[in-house]
Amino acid sequence: MVILILDLPPRKDPVLWPDYLKTFYEDTKLDTHRQALERVPEVQSYFSSSLFIRTVASPTAIMVRIQTENGGEERMEEIIKNHLDPISKQVLGIWLGHCACAKREVGEEDRAYLKKRDGLIRNKTIEVDLGSSFPRLFGPEAANRILEAIKEYFAV
Repeated sequence: MVILILDLPPRKDPVLWPDYLKTFYEDTKLDTHRQALERVPEVQSYFSSSLFIRTVASPTAIMVRIQTENGGEERMEEIIKNHLDPISKQVLGIWLGHCACAKREVGEEDRAYLKKRDGLIRNKTIEVDLGSSFPRLFGPEAANRILEAIKEYFAV
């Protein structure tokens, strides 16, 4: 089983900034990539148990669970090669070409707000999502070491 979360998180509230929604999510047709993945039989929508994670995701977030039957390693490799790889590269290309590299003026006040917002999202993601998942995945001792290293790296 694989859980994929591929997203371009909003920098502004799309409800309050409809031009932002149009520019970054509608005009880029990002939702077509999620729709394409969901046509693969082994792919199902994934809903995080964390309300926090669900609230910071964009309206076009690709959040899916891919599960193959026992012994389905070859099928999983096929899905990754034929679907995840190209879709991930296309979404990254949209982000780099249309969003990240475009010149936009950001005022000092907005920059400070975004820095604070990004820090809160990063810290909460580490605390809520990784903090609850890692002990189940790696055991408590290894999870604590991994989480401490992540927190140290990001200076949480």
